[in-house]
Amino acid sequence: MRTIRTALGGALVLGLLAAPLAAPAQQASGKSARIGLLGDVASFLDDAFRQGLRELGYVDGQSIAIEYRSPEGKNERLPGLATELVRLKVEVIVASTPAATRAAKQATSTIPIVFTVSGDPVADGFVASLARPGGNATGLATIGPELVGKQLELLKRVAPKVSRVAVLQNPSTRPTPLAFRQAESAARALGLQLQVLEARNASEIDAAFAAMGSQRSDGLLVLRDAVFRTQRAQIADLAARSRLPAVYGLREQAEAGGLLAYGASVPELFRRAATYVDKILKGTKPADLPVEQPTKFELVINLKTARALGLTIPPPLLAQADQVIQ
Repeated sequence: MRTIRTALGGALVLGLLAAPLAAPAQQASGKSARIGLLGDVASFLDDAFRQGLRELGYVDGQSIAIEYRSPEGKNERLPGLATELVRLKVEVIVASTPAATRAAKQATSTIPIVFTVSGDPVADGFVASLARPGGNATGLATIGPELVGKQLELLKRVAPKVSRVAVLQNPSTRPTPLAFRQAESAARALGLQLQVLEARNASEIDAAFAAMGSQRSDGLLVLRDAVFRTQRAQIADLAARSRLPAVYGLREQAEAGGLLAYGASVPELFRRAATYVDKILKGTKPADLPVEQPTKFELVINLKTARALGLTIPPPLLAQADQVIQ
């Protein structure tokens, strides 16, 4: 996996996890630390989180109990689930999406919160700054300098004739101002015209693609979003039927038939989240733990989709890919 350094600003039910004898003080007293995990978490992200804990010496069944609360795709349930975790008096809440982080922040100002995925936590109001978060939340950001611009650059390299790029966003999750600034700057440099379209669910995704046709879009940028990840097969199928070369932010979207994916490694973010949990359980305050920006990015190219679109992937780009889907 290729490593790119960026600025550092400073499935599903999880079982019992544990810590070594040298870890949290709770073990000495025989008390298990209770951790709340809020949001929908795929099994491979569960595995990454567990791996991170194992690397820190934690062993299942001794010192940590995970209380998992999933909205099952319905974000409106998150506030109630966050309140449940607060009532359970968990030591830390690990939030798997920006919507989960927002619900946790609204539910408590004292219980530490570790967010695993947040595009721009400062713009979202989760932290005061990356270097000094303040308050009770910290964690990992998913957007680094020039990330969205790099996605558009990759799309243009693979499909040089693209000129009108539809940008699919979910207004419910408020795409970050940083992402749009990057997209606008890159579009000017690449001679692209951007057309922003919105979708919150499957039916609105269908409507957005109909609008792309009427607006004569010839390329697509799908911003990172939990709904778009869940509906990745639908989006890839619609893009194929519309013959739109598309770039995404998640590996799974290319694996589902999307042309290109470039973005922070989400499993790596979940693995790193374990280090925050560990430090908090050992007494460090979230306010004193700087937010990490991504250091590992993945490029995935779907050659089958490229061939179906009549596109030839430049050999140097293929050589750079972390995964090539035949």
